[in-house]
Amino acid sequence: MRDGLAQAAAGIAAMTAPNAWEPVIGLEIHVQLATRSKIFSGAGAVFGAEPNSQACPVDIGLPGTLPVLNRETVRMAVTFGLAIGAEINRFSVFDRKNYFYPDLPKGYQISQFEQPIVGRGIIEVPLDGGGSIAVGITRAHLEEDAGKSIHDLFPGETGIDLNRAGTPLLEVVSDPDLRTPEQAAAFFRRLHSLARYLGICDGDLSQGSMRCDANVSVRPAGERKLGERTEIKNLNSFRFLEKAVRHEIHRQIDLLEGGGTVVRETRLYDPDRDETRPMRSKEFSDDYRYFPDPDLLPLEFGDEFIESVRAAMPELPDARHRRFREQLGLGEYDAAWLTGDPDIADYFEEAADACEDAKLAANWITGNLAGNLNRDGLAIGDSPVSSADLGKLIARIKDGTLSGKTAKTLFDALWAGDERGVDEIIEARGLRQISDHRELQTAVEEIVAAHPAQAEQFRTGKQKVLGFFVGQVMKATRGKADPKQVNELILKALR
Repeated sequence: MRDGLAQAAAGIAAMTAPNAWEPVIGLEIHVQLATRSKIFSGAGAVFGAEPNSQACPVDIGLPGTLPVLNRETVRMAVTFGLAIGAEINRFSVFDRKNYFYPDLPKGYQISQFEQPIVGRGIIEVPLDGGGSIAVGITRAHLEEDAGKSIHDLFPGETGIDLNRAGTPLLEVVSDPDLRTPEQAAAFFRRLHSLARYLGICDGDLSQGSMRCDANVSVRPAGERKLGERTEIKNLNSFRFLEKAVRHEIHRQIDLLEGGGTVVRETRLYDPDRDETRPMRSKEFSDDYRYFPDPDLLPLEFGDEFIESVRAAMPELPDARHRRFREQLGLGEYDAAWLTGDPDIADYFEEAADACEDAKLAANWITGNLAGNLNRDGLAIGDSPVSSADLGKLIARIKDGTLSGKTAKTLFDALWAGDERGVDEIIEARGLRQISDHRELQTAVEEIVAAHPAQAEQFRTGKQKVLGFFVGQVMKATRGKADPKQVNELILKALR
């Protein structure tokens, strides 16, 4: 389905007056696989270790060392391919990609070129405002990461940290199916979510667990031939990707409309200045002089291995979304929001099981919990309120123990770090809802008697004054009165 293209056209029209140009965008996303060791060595792959403390002789390219393929990286690559309905190549080859940088000690990177492990597939990407776009996947191949050059520690010198050298990557290359910056960001988010659902990547963008290169070109609307493209390197933020692509589209359009030409090159995005800058001329595949790595045999496996991977796959985002709607009765917005992040979806299911009310659990998570997480800059895994405690809180609303106001007070206490159980906090803070009929009736009669003018207004047809009386009763009971009983008793007293 490509009904998202209609939305893209509207966005393009707004961005490209007076002449009509069509942006064409393709992404290359590097997914760092969540293995305990590297792709061709037994060295660790833990983020934040002391520089060069996780680089073994294989990683630093010492003479006489030989790579040995990590089987787990193959399983993860096949898992991804199955998840997007891609062709799984039972025969693939590792190649040497030759280029020379200080952080590439061997002088080449082991990658895959003509015969990758994962062939063509499709990812359906939902778009904000409804609709979706099907983005073709050209290929997904295994490769090793390079090290890291550090320019800001030693004045006038560059430091080299080879801890990342040999870290396993799955590079996912999309077709040029994207037409707007928003679509590009939505695709990156979708792939990020899928990789986390599959358990093949922790998805930590701040640590470089997923990085994106964006290929951008523009062409006159209606033209089929692609324009010259540039590549924006190493984007590790959805927002930066969107901003970088938008800037590059405008830059290329301004350049072409001014009579210039777009140069094929690699560019860097500067978020402080919101601009892209040239890094170097863009290489062609011939420049890398690919050839099969003589130290690695071709990778071969059969149907039995593929079916074992398929059998171990988790529930995918679309299936979970469908189950939340069809079995739990959630609306489209709640189901989409909750399934966008596997950790949030897990939290929701645990809370819903604890309170046996999926809709109330969804309301609390998308409302109070999400608001507090955003305010404090926390991920769901760092929430001070556990899914079990939230579920129990909601259960106490359902059984009449808590009112809406006292439930919020209890939630705030849990968020602030009160380590007592839900029921203990209710008793210690006197949050139990007043539902005793006689006690509430007395409170209502006193409030009505104390406000004869408002009572007369109600009797003459001003129904809105009912809210005044409800508020007064709730205030007198410190928010602990059962609202349903309060409404019934006030109506009876006024009439």
